[in-house]
Amino acid sequence: MSTSTLNTGMRSRPGNVTALMVALLTACLAFQLNASMLSPALVTMGEELHTDQAAIGLSQTWFFTAAAVFSLFLPRLSDIIGRKKVLVGMMVMMGVGSVVSAMAPDITWLFVGRIIQGVSGPTVPLCLIMLRSAVKEPRKYGVLMGLITAVNGGIAGIDSFVGGYFAEHFGFRSIFALMVVIAAVAVALIWFLATESKPGEGTRMDWFGVLFIVVAVGALLTALNEGTKLVGGITTGPLVTSLALAVVAVAAFMAFWAVEKRSRHPMVEIVHLRRRSTWAPLLTTTLTMTGIFAVINGIVPAYVQAADPGFNLGATEMSLLILTPYALLGWIFGPITGRLAPVLGYTKILRIGLVGSVAALAIIGFLGLHSLPLMITGTVLLGIMYAGTVNIMLNGLGVVLSPEGNPGFLPGMNAGAFNLGAGLSFLVLPAVLVATAPMGGHGSYLTVVVVALAITVLAFAASLLVPKPVDAEVAA
Repeated sequence: MSTSTLNTGMRSRPGNVTALMVALLTACLAFQLNASMLSPALVTMGEELHTDQAAIGLSQTWFFTAAAVFSLFLPRLSDIIGRKKVLVGMMVMMGVGSVVSAMAPDITWLFVGRIIQGVSGPTVPLCLIMLRSAVKEPRKYGVLMGLITAVNGGIAGIDSFVGGYFAEHFGFRSIFALMVVIAAVAVALIWFLATESKPGEGTRMDWFGVLFIVVAVGALLTALNEGTKLVGGITTGPLVTSLALAVVAVAAFMAFWAVEKRSRHPMVEIVHLRRRSTWAPLLTTTLTMTGIFAVINGIVPAYVQAADPGFNLGATEMSLLILTPYALLGWIFGPITGRLAPVLGYTKILRIGLVGSVAALAIIGFLGLHSLPLMITGTVLLGIMYAGTVNIMLNGLGVVLSPEGNPGFLPGMNAGAFNLGAGLSFLVLPAVLVATAPMGGHGSYLTVVVVALAITVLAFAASLLVPKPVDAEVAA
C-alpha cells in the first residue's frame, strides 16, 4: 500500500509524532490490560465468583468474541467519521466495561462487563493506522510500529506482575478498578495529543454489510463455543445448537457477499477478499493466535499454580517467573524486529518467529511440564519469537498490505482475526484439556500443548502464502 494514499494533513514533525506516540501507547496499554493483567488472576476470579475455571475461561472468550466483532467495522468507520473520535469512543466503552466487571456480583455480570470492554478490540490496528498516516519513512515507522505492537504482548512484564499482586492481595476487582483509571488517562491523552484524520470523509458506511458480517462471525464463534460442550458428554442440545448457528453463519456470510457486490460504498470490495494479500495474512493470524494465545495466557499460568501436577506457585511468583520475562522480552525485541522488517522483509521475519514459536511450545510441552527452569526457558523463547516477532509482523502486515482507498479494511479484519484466534484458543485448548482429563495431569497438559504446536505449524504453512509488502520495504 502506498503511504501517499493516507493523506491526513498531519506532517511528520518530531513534536507531532512524539505526542502522538504518547497517546497511542497509552491507548494500547489500556487495551492490553484487558488480557494480560487478568492472566495471573483467572484462578482468583473463579474463587471469588464461586465458579469454575471453564466459566472464567468463557468470560475471556466472550471478551475476544466481542473484540473480534467490533474489529470488523470500527476501523472502516474511523476512516469515515474520524479515527481520533472512534479511538476515544473505544476507550470510553472500555472504561464502562471495566466498571461493570469490577462491580460484578456473579459470573453473568462479569460476562456483560467483558463484552462491553470488547468494543476496544481494534485498538492496536487503529493506532497503527494513525501512526502510518504520520510517519512516512519505512525504517522509522517500523521501529515505532514495533514499540506500539510490543505492548500487545504485555507491558514489559509489569502488567502481569501487578495483576498477580493485586489479585493475591486485593482481589480481582482491584484490577478492573485500575483499568478504569488507565482508560480515563487514555481518553484525555488521545483527546489532547492526537490529530483527527478522515481519509474516507464523504463515504457512506455500509451498515447492511456490517450487519451481515457481524452476524456471520458472531454466529460462528457461538457455534464453536456450543461445540466445545460436547466434550462433557452432553450431546443433543449443544450439537443441534452448534449446527443451527453454523448454518446461520454461512447464510449471513453469503448475504454479506451479495450485499458487498451490489453496494455503491461497500465495506469490503469483493476483489480484495479474493486476493492472497487479504486471506493469507488473516488465516495466518487466526491460526497463530489459536495455537499460542491460551497457552501463555491460560494453560501455562494455571499449570504452574496448580499443586498437582504443577509447581504450586502463587499468582505473584508465577507472574514474576513466567509472564514477566515473556512480556519483557517481547517489549525489548518488538522495536528491533520492527526496525529489521523493512530491510530484511516482513514475511521472512514472520516465518523465523513462527519456527521459533514452534520450538518454544515443544520445550514447554515435552520438557517444561516436568521442570520449572525449562518451563521458564520455553516461555522466554516464546516471548522473543511470538510476542517480540510474530505479533509485531502480523500487526504490521495488516497495515502495509491494506488496499489503496480503504486503509481501514485489512487492519480491521486482521484485528478481528487476532481476537477470533484468541477466542478460539480459549475455546479449543481448554476443551482439549477437559476431554483428556482421564489421561492424568501431565498427559492431559502435554496433549493440549501438542495440539497448540500442531496448530502453530499450520500457521507457519499459511505464512508461506503471505505476499511481500513491497511498498513498505527498502534496500538494506
